[in-house]
Amino acid sequence: MGDVRGFLKHDRIKKSHEAIDKRLGHYNEFTKSWKKEEYTNQASRCMDCGIPFCHQGCPLGNKIPDFNDAVYRDDWKEAFHILKSTNNFPEFTGRICPAPCEASCVLGLNNEAVNIEHIEREIIEVAFEQGWERPTVAKKKTSKRVAVVGSGPAGLAAADELFKMGHEVVVYERDKEAGGLLRYGIPDFKLSKQVVARRIALMEQAGVTFKTGLEIGKDVTANELEALYDAVVLCTGSTVPRDLPIEGRELNGVHYAMEFLTHQNKVISGELKALSPELNVHGKNVVVIGGGDTGADCVGTSNRQRANSITQIELLDKPPTARAQENPWPEWPMVLNTSTSHEEGADREWSLLTKRFIGDDTGKLTGLETVKIQWTDKSAFKFEEVTGSNQIIPCDKAFLAIGFVHTQKKGVVEQFDLELDSRGNIKCQKFQSSKPHVFAAGDNRRGQSLVVWAIAEGRKAAMAVDNFLVEVEV
Repeated sequence: MGDVRGFLKHDRIKKSHEAIDKRLGHYNEFTKSWKKEEYTNQASRCMDCGIPFCHQGCPLGNKIPDFNDAVYRDDWKEAFHILKSTNNFPEFTGRICPAPCEASCVLGLNNEAVNIEHIEREIIEVAFEQGWERPTVAKKKTSKRVAVVGSGPAGLAAADELFKMGHEVVVYERDKEAGGLLRYGIPDFKLSKQVVARRIALMEQAGVTFKTGLEIGKDVTANELEALYDAVVLCTGSTVPRDLPIEGRELNGVHYAMEFLTHQNKVISGELKALSPELNVHGKNVVVIGGGDTGADCVGTSNRQRANSITQIELLDKPPTARAQENPWPEWPMVLNTSTSHEEGADREWSLLTKRFIGDDTGKLTGLETVKIQWTDKSAFKFEEVTGSNQIIPCDKAFLAIGFVHTQKKGVVEQFDLELDSRGNIKCQKFQSSKPHVFAAGDNRRGQSLVVWAIAEGRKAAMAVDNFLVEVEV
């Protein structure tokens, strides 16, 4: 590293955000760039650690010390080329990745980790500003055609890599616009849809074809895909949400979290003219069930819609503020995470079990009953209810943010007659399904996960498809 004492000279600084009262008035991104000299200082904190465990933490294997060193030396173009050698879409991961690389940073042993994610975001934005990020055209074209089903992060990564390998690539998306989860599931204040559109436009300029508004298995059959393409890559995600089948589930006002988030995104983009009364929480009492990132996104969206109150509840115990002894570095730290959405306002409660939804005579949700629990065996998911701890939380809108169970089976998966694993995902051997010419990548193969994992999956699946096509040709 350029400055081996950088981590002694400079402390980690927080990201710069727009003031809460201002950002609650819009849905735009509110994270600001630092001054250029601060990037130099923060990059200098990347120490000469010998064995960079950040490589282990990052599913993409980003060469983090290398691009940090380039930033420290003010060679942003070199930093860009280093970053792009392993990551197709740094503009996505630099905004919405929970940064497992930072959790594995060696400096994090006894100090605060390097600001890897924010530096990554700036590198790619500088590259776009300077015109370094351009459409990539393959040096040599093949005669093979590949269909990619799904345009989320896994599908985009697979398509990008396959096209650079010289294959003709057509991406199918059932929604009106390409982008999948990136466009429809993640709020605009975390990831601007202009950023997503910018990347897709770049891929189209290179020569990747996008066909939207077409659902494979319905508008286009699996047989038709087989007749048109030499290989098919399914990147359809884990889209079947986990339900909460308790008393009152049918009440008007209980919704899946993704239904709420997708609807708001469509209104912002103009795909829908206005919010549906069913998904408008203005002046309402909101309860978000589930303490993860999707739940936090519901909190941030509810704040911008001006909910009367927001409560987020979680079944698990409240995490500690620092690593527990049984959760050592470089494991992912199971500690309390206060997101920007939580900072904007919400009541958070832990160790709460939802017993039933309560409604009025018209079938409208008015509240939910919860009870405190004590965990007896977390490994076996066993707990006991605390006697006398039942409470009623006033609630007009409840959002289920408790994850997804598996990929959608009806449609293309059924038509291809693919073998599934014990969890209901597509069973693969090195990304190849039970049908040799059909591959899978992302959440539909490995289960619900992170965007950075989806990109890594798409890249690896592309390599598997390329190897298959070469073998078939031979």
